[in-house]
Amino acid sequence: MRFTWKDMAATVLVAAIVVPYVGYLVWGAVPFVQDPRGMAAVGLVLGIAAAALAVDRWFAPGAAQRAALVTGTAAVGLGVAALWTVNGVVLAAFVIAIVATWALGEFIHVRELQEAHHTPTGTTATGHA
Repeated sequence: MRFTWKDMAATVLVAAIVVPYVGYLVWGAVPFVQDPRGMAAVGLVLGIAAAALAVDRWFAPGAAQRAALVTGTAAVGLGVAALWTVNGVVLAAFVIAIVATWALGEFIHVRELQEAHHTPTGTTATGHA
């Protein structure tokens, strides 16, 4: 399995959301994040950047792609709601939706790599079964 620079960049961006969120939960504030509104803003900016890296995967036909599109859209909606309402529960749902969208995107990519590696006859691209 081979990860691309887009996979790595999206993973770093999602980690840059999750790590401050955990720090925010533990300590109540971390650099750049002093309240739920700040965390929502950081999540929206970095989440949209991560999604932009994988947007080509979302619009391909398939159930996993549709699920990623739905969770990504829900994440944006929850992020806007968390920014507007300053509600910790909505913020938690937002972060969970971001992680779910990222995980679905990685699942789609891994599945595409596996399908590309196998030929229609059931042997691998190298000719071995």
